[in-house]
Amino acid sequence: MDDKSNKLLLVPVLTVLFVMIGYQYICPAGSTSCRFGNGESFPFSKYPADVKRESPDPDEDVSFRFQSKFNFTREDLERHVDFDIKGNDVIVFLHIQKTGGTTFGRHLVRNIHLERPCDCRSGQKKCTCHRPGKAESWLFSRFSTGWSCGLHADWTELTNCVPAVMNKKQKKDAPLNRR
Repeated sequence: MDDKSNKLLLVPVLTVLFVMIGYQYICPAGSTSCRFGNGESFPFSKYPADVKRESPDPDEDVSFRFQSKFNFTREDLERHVDFDIKGNDVIVFLHIQKTGGTTFGRHLVRNIHLERPCDCRSGQKKCTCHRPGKAESWLFSRFSTGWSCGLHADWTELTNCVPAVMNKKQKKDAPLNRR
């Protein structure tokens, strides 16, 4: 009989604990974002409930309200970079984990409309991305060269590794002069 009463007591205690942890996760301390549909805050909140949010006017420009975390100038955001795919330029894709890099890397090799698109064969993870009229690669990424500089290589590793790998690849792809 004692085990049954312990189990019956355990269920409400665990439920209350789960709700408390969930509330702290959704509404962390110091947050003013947890409000009910009528604008009132949680009864035990230290923030007053009299703070009402006004609905923005649809004609009003609300972009000034949001403060950017990053201070990019307009010139930084609208700069033009010349990339000559027919020349010697190479795009080096720095893959950063958990930022959508895998999806972006796939778009680089599969969805860009170029004069000579990357050749991706089914069943293979790597694609060949050659320049128009040449057997040289214009892209250095996990989907074109593999993990040539190591798994999730950072900026320093790529800076030291990419020139050596590209030179080795060009020498390997160059036709041998036999006399």
